[in-house]
Amino acid sequence: MQVQTETKSLAEKDKAHLWHSMSKFNANANPMIAAEGEGSWFKDMEGKKYLDGVSGLWCLNLGHGRKEIAQAAYEQMVNISYFPLTASHVPGIELSTKISELLKAPYTTYFSNSGSEANEVAFKIARQYHVQNGNPGKYKFISRYRAYHGSTLGALSATAQANRKQKYGASAPGFLHVPPPYSYRSTFENDLAAADYIDEVITWEGPETVAGFILEPFISGGGVLIPSKAYLTRVAEICKKHDVLLIVDEVVSGFARTGEMFGFMHSEGVQPDIVTMAKGLTAGYLPLGATAVRTEIYDKFKEEGDKEHFRHVSTFGGHPAACAVALKTIEIIEKENIVQRVAEAGPSVLNDLKSLESLDIVGEVRGVGFLFGIELVQDKKTKAPATDELVGKIIATCKERGLIVGRNGDTVPGYQNILIIAPPLSSTDEDLEFLTDTVKAVIRENS
Repeated sequence: MQVQTETKSLAEKDKAHLWHSMSKFNANANPMIAAEGEGSWFKDMEGKKYLDGVSGLWCLNLGHGRKEIAQAAYEQMVNISYFPLTASHVPGIELSTKISELLKAPYTTYFSNSGSEANEVAFKIARQYHVQNGNPGKYKFISRYRAYHGSTLGALSATAQANRKQKYGASAPGFLHVPPPYSYRSTFENDLAAADYIDEVITWEGPETVAGFILEPFISGGGVLIPSKAYLTRVAEICKKHDVLLIVDEVVSGFARTGEMFGFMHSEGVQPDIVTMAKGLTAGYLPLGATAVRTEIYDKFKEEGDKEHFRHVSTFGGHPAACAVALKTIEIIEKENIVQRVAEAGPSVLNDLKSLESLDIVGEVRGVGFLFGIELVQDKKTKAPATDELVGKIIATCKERGLIVGRNGDTVPGYQNILIIAPPLSSTDEDLEFLTDTVKAVIRENS
């Protein structure tokens, strides 16, 4: 009774004071209040246990309760609690050096607080670079429909999800969109044709006006769209041809999520000009964003003059404790061979889920590493998307049975029909078996 009373009191305070992300107001619904977690599981206030099948917001890659990560933050905080990166500190130096090592090339890294900020930084750097490299007309950015790159104004302008932009007014100028490589619904013959369309758009716009092309190696929140390995290689060639900076958004794909340390590493011959990171960088334990820039681009910011440096500041970006947490996270990924674990276990999970494609309501099952999408339809021939009611019912039933799964919410009008599954990378075989068994059972019951 005491637990129920406490839960009710917290729920009332929640409704009165806490504004939730991505949630429609419902006066009759009580929020899920998480109380404690261990590994891939957490408990609510009443003690019910759930497997987190979406890693929080795609970030809790090493699960709950990693004491060594908490200890790293504690030790850093009692050593030096805060120091701005207008100067420097040890964990910031070590982390930026480690990022270059992981990217397998010389990069210089600017730290911020989130993926949205990391992409904002990338846009500003790209524009300033071109000005200082003698090409002041290069200001446009191209991204792909269904992609998500953040919620701040510039990042939202790059985001090509119509439902995310409604009622926020005009996007920032200079942002263009092209179709994604989406074999299930594409009008292109194949992924390479989709890439070649980017070449045409740059030509039509005028290469002298295009600063950068930003993409996720695998579109995540927009529906888990998995291109061929050759797609990104072709895109990189097109960008190089037109002196357009290739900005790879690794906020979701990075740090072993896809079975490589970074998603772009699935494709041959790709070395991005700029790589943005967040989420898995700290396994969700503290906020941190990063924008890694090829050193030869950074060199243009060393030139003499009052306005040649990067005139941008982030008070908490690169907080010493967050950098210490990131270093410990990377250490665990390497020590526990997480990349190899995901590369080996991911295909097995995908193959298990693909058995659902025999059902009338499942159009396609897609995935890479520990990132899976199940496209639900009303009709396999017409590919008409499943209704919100059906998708919502499946998600709710999974929750009732102790599994949290997501969907491509607030993306394309009428096409929010894709279940998204992205469990912690440290999930055990038993965790993954529970996940697939539950998802398969619930979808079959509703087919």
